[in-house]
Amino acid sequence: MSKIIERLNTIEKRVIYLEKMMLLPGVIEDFKRYSLFAKEHANLIKIVETYRDYKKCLQTIEEAQQLIKDGDDEIAIFAQEELEQATKESEKLYKELEIMLLPKDPNDEKNVIVEIRGAAGGDEANIFAGDLFRMYVKYAEKNNWKIEVLDSNESEQGGFSLISFLVSGKRVYSRLKYESGAHRVQRVPKTESQGRIHTSTATVLVMPEADDIDIKIEEKDIKVDTYRASGAGGQHVNKTDSAVRMTHIPTGIVVTCQDGRSQIENREKALTILRTKIYDEMTRRAEAERGAERKSKIGTGDRSEKIRTYNYPQNRVTDHRINYTVNQLDRIINGDLTDLIDSLINEDQKLKLSGMSL
Repeated sequence: MSKIIERLNTIEKRVIYLEKMMLLPGVIEDFKRYSLFAKEHANLIKIVETYRDYKKCLQTIEEAQQLIKDGDDEIAIFAQEELEQATKESEKLYKELEIMLLPKDPNDEKNVIVEIRGAAGGDEANIFAGDLFRMYVKYAEKNNWKIEVLDSNESEQGGFSLISFLVSGKRVYSRLKYESGAHRVQRVPKTESQGRIHTSTATVLVMPEADDIDIKIEEKDIKVDTYRASGAGGQHVNKTDSAVRMTHIPTGIVVTCQDGRSQIENREKALTILRTKIYDEMTRRAEAERGAERKSKIGTGDRSEKIRTYNYPQNRVTDHRINYTVNQLDRIINGDLTDLIDSLINEDQKLKLSGMSL
């Protein structure tokens, strides 16, 4: 506990310093400098406010203990009640502070690019990929996030063999990063005449969007091919070479994009996807070089790992990583993912507090 208190005291001193600096005329007039101080202050003030509430609880506990020791019986009864309440509150605040001091994921504030692919199960897997896409669209709407489709290959029977899309908004990656992996569905397909339950899978990959600061791509390192778009997408489909295939020569990463209205738009989208995939690959390699073993099964991004099962006959969803089961598939598939994702975040925080890492 002493190390945590030391950190909290240091953070509190830093906040006091920042507040003094932000009142200086020379800082107020320097927008860039003031913005840096203000951003750091905003990141720390919640921790300090919680720490001050915690210290007030400790002071209340000390005063109550003294009253119990020195006061008469009537005062002691009142002080005992206050002691119990303050003790419970202090324990709650301390747990909050532990979580606040956990290392922050630098990508948590980023937008994400999501790729969903139909995997095992043929047409039914593609249909399920479409269901997952609509689930995330509805969840994004509930969070006031924006969705932009970057590339898609529609399946003749419905759904997608592949769909990739950008989700932008507040702290998108912090919520969606746990969705990477293989999602399994158990249900009776529309094409099944005997009423038998089939099992199919679709894979989801969530990548933090990379910008020019994260990844700089040289023009000489890119090979761009154009071709005619196919499938749904408007009047431009099959009439002009608007679709773009972009290859990053040093890594061999290939991306395609055909959902834009023009070759220029598809090129810009393809570059966004390519930059993000390179960043994702670099992150994975860096972790491997550091010998980072992802001990928790939450959000590993391993697409071969079955992270969740959607059982339609029993209206049941099970997340296998945290043994979370709820009979509310109809709500979850309609975008009500908040409780499920909150449970994943809480388990992730518990693992980090015990010294395990993702």
